[in-house]
Amino acid sequence: MDVAALDRAYATCEAMARSHYENFPVASRLLPRAMRPHVAAVYAFARVADDVADEGAMPPRERQAYLAQWQDRLHRAAANGDNGAATRDDLIFLALGHSIRTLDLPVSLFDDLLSAFGQDTMTNRYPSWSDVLDYCRRSANPIGRLVLRIAGYRDDSLDRSSDALCTALQLTNFWQDFGPDWRAGRLYVPREVVERCGALETDLAAGRLTPAWATAIGQAVAFTRSLFERGRLVCDGVRGRLRLELRVTWLGGVRVLERVERRRAEILDYRPALAATDLPILLWQALRWTRVRA
Repeated sequence: MDVAALDRAYATCEAMARSHYENFPVASRLLPRAMRPHVAAVYAFARVADDVADEGAMPPRERQAYLAQWQDRLHRAAANGDNGAATRDDLIFLALGHSIRTLDLPVSLFDDLLSAFGQDTMTNRYPSWSDVLDYCRRSANPIGRLVLRIAGYRDDSLDRSSDALCTALQLTNFWQDFGPDWRAGRLYVPREVVERCGALETDLAAGRLTPAWATAIGQAVAFTRSLFERGRLVCDGVRGRLRLELRVTWLGGVRVLERVERRRAEILDYRPALAATDLPILLWQALRWTRVRA
């Protein structure tokens, strides 16, 4: 293998990870140095596919065809059959294929991600929590499991706790983006919650976040908070710098969720987010973790 090309491939993925907005830095310096390139390769693969599925200008059928090609390239890269390095996408698959083969990462987890991205091109409402959680199982949980595999962990209890944390983070992002998602035609609060609270989409269409909607969002927040609590185990079940990274991630997610809760009546026009000033506080809380409660 061309070592220079591989180094360039990982550098491309790490640059992508640094350049995209996220609630939390991807492949950050809190992670062990050896993990960062592999985490960045996973991120770059998922970022491109998610952007095509979620934000692309192509019609749904064309986006689905693109994702099918992306999946074909994934399997070829995993089998050491897609090693060109002419374009950005070539470099992503060069790095990703190397990470998959070197660390024995399950290709099925990447397939799950692509399945969820494909669903994004077709689905914009969810009848029940079961449907939302099935989406999160494929859109969010594979990332946590891949991070654990990259760190060398293969433990069922850690996987389950990681799943709870990743689902909680995904749901928090849904509630955080409630307004932008609604304006893009998407609504993630399950229909069973919406109907139980008596909330009406016609009110949202008129720009009104009614008390019924505030109640529905409050119930969604409470459900998410219970998942964060179940996700605490993985933060203590790993060692070293990864432990600190996961603690900061958990604390940051809970902090955003609290801001959603406090200003849920404004959530149609207000997007709560972390600021640079939050990071020192999160690091301090992570270091004194045992006293922190959700």
